Amino acid sequence: MIIGIGGVSNAGKSTLARKIRNLFPERKTTILCQDDFVKPHYELPHIGNHIDWELPETIDFQYYYNRILIASRNSDLVIAEGLFAFYNPALNRLYDKKIFITISKETFYKRKKRDVRWGKEPHWYIDHIWESYLKYGTIEEGLDDVLYLSGEKEIDVDKIMHFLNTATIKSL
Repeated sequence: MIIGIGGVSNAGKSTLARKIRNLFPERKTTILCQDDFVKPHYELPHIGNHIDWELPETIDFQYYYNRILIASRNSDLVIAEGLFAFYNPALNRLYDKKIFITISKETFYKRKKRDVRWGKEPHWYIDHIWESYLKYGTIEEGLDDVLYLSGEKEIDVDKIMHFLNTATIKSL
């Protein structure tokens, strides 16, 4: 099974991916974080004097796609997560299940201001992250097998288990 998890920065995508892996301890699981497929720094666009991580062209989608395919041959469960998880139509076709985590703009701002993994971000860039998410990181309507979760409250494990256990697994 291949699961795609999307949502804005700090919504809880990585946390959910680990939680799902822990729900299926008997399955060989691979988690692929889209952040690990960013193109080399010299290829990345800039906004002002800041690297603009918030554009789809920062991701090597072909490499990401190929790694998902390889992982699906070697693992029972593949979880692919990232801001642009649902941006690429080819990726959307790979996923057996899609989970989209939502948080409010207010929650995003609170969490992002505390997040210093890559250093303290200027306020204007935090605004830019939110705007880029709205433009590139949301999930298109009409996709099937989508579970929408709120990242503002405790994850309902029973809801996730029911959703995942009703999967129709595609053959690749």
